[in-house]
Amino acid sequence: MPIAVTGSIATDHLMHFPGKFADQIVAEQLDRISLSFLVDDLAIRKGGSGANIAFGLGVLGQRPLLVGAVGGDFAEYQQWLESHGVDCSAILVCPDVHTARFVCTTDDDMRQIGSFYTGAMARSGEVRLAPLVDRNLDLVLIGASDPGSMVALTQECRDLGLPFAADVSQQVTRMEGPEIRQLVEGARYLMTNDYEWDLLLQKTGWTASQVAGVIDTRITTLGEHGVHIVGKDGELKVGVVPETGKVDPTGVGDAFRAGFLAAIAGGLSMERGAQLGALVAVQVLETDGGQEWVWDRAHGVERLRDAYGPDAAAEIEAVLPT
Repeated sequence: MPIAVTGSIATDHLMHFPGKFADQIVAEQLDRISLSFLVDDLAIRKGGSGANIAFGLGVLGQRPLLVGAVGGDFAEYQQWLESHGVDCSAILVCPDVHTARFVCTTDDDMRQIGSFYTGAMARSGEVRLAPLVDRNLDLVLIGASDPGSMVALTQECRDLGLPFAADVSQQVTRMEGPEIRQLVEGARYLMTNDYEWDLLLQKTGWTASQVAGVIDTRITTLGEHGVHIVGKDGELKVGVVPETGKVDPTGVGDAFRAGFLAAIAGGLSMERGAQLGALVAVQVLETDGGQEWVWDRAHGVERLRDAYGPDAAAEIEAVLPT
């Protein structure tokens, strides 16, 4: 049964600043900050968290259903996604606006400053899940999009009895406590990074144990320190796949989600899911853009074996596409 991925579908304009943002900031003048960074590179890539996750699932042999809103400029992007196994039949096309756009600058420390133009994503509130019920969805991932739409889609999952994953992501900065609670309650999976997790606790006023009482499993990525998984039966930590170099962190979290969900869809444990997620995440880190990585099964299995041992590699290999 397919996984439906809701979330942003966007074009990424990615730039590099040959220095460190931290060196340009005067702490005592933050209320007057006005900076311009001379960048030395520009890459225009296909992106958006929902599209990145769906792309990763498609590459890993799933047939994800991408759900979101796009502009009249989406045709070429649609062909790209469909050629990588993504079902785009549930996407709302709004011909009078542009597809959303992410403009981001990354420094030498892999820190980022970005802006996001919503464009067609602002129409995400018109998207509904009810027409998709007959597709027998296994899971709906509620990814970063218009905050109101995220809350509405979560409630629709509850009303329709659809299991869902709450991927609060960057929108935790825009949402307030009551909205975040609505997004999280009843989730099969709550997926954040460590900073988003701390901010979620701060804004909701919940403790970690209170969050555990309203979801099934919490999955928190910890950057170079791996992944922390907390479920009803206990908790575990999974380390990273060693990197060969850092190129661009854009889409790394999306890649982890794709790998994790692909493994779970294949019937593997959450530990194996985190391991496959870590592999896909590091491949994106080593590539410029969230959808530029290329799948090589033999090389991927070798990296899994080196990082987690032969048993883990063999189990994951069994669900990987040839």
